[in-house]
Amino acid sequence: MLGRRTVDLAGSTNPVFGDSIPMRELKWSPSEKATARRAYDLALGRELEAVVREAKERAAKLKTPGELWDLEEWLTKRRREIDNLYDYRYSVLPLVFAALLYRGLVNEAELEGLGRDKLNHIRLAAGLGRVGA
Repeated sequence: MLGRRTVDLAGSTNPVFGDSIPMRELKWSPSEKATARRAYDLALGRELEAVVREAKERAAKLKTPGELWDLEEWLTKRRREIDNLYDYRYSVLPLVFAALLYRGLVNEAELEGLGRDKLNHIRLAAGLGRVGA
């Protein structure tokens, strides 16, 4: 890892976040849960639409049986990637949103309504810095 140290972003003594609440201990209000669900569903919908679009493009170009199995392999790989990324447990949801924000599948406006504590975790994990800093 060339001098990089691994940081447990969900841990309780994370120097990256200073005095902020450990991610596993964040409390989610009903309105934050609604905001999170809406943003999560939007991002997942975008991701799945892109997969469907690309799968159709790839399928339209198939010429040989071997290419059919290549498509199946690609779909399986994408399914695993999506299953690994989209985890709606509140204990890891800020990391999910950070990855989605970094990849452009969700934007900061769609996360409005989440508390500052959650937004700080999301922004820092996405490499964007602390809210209000």
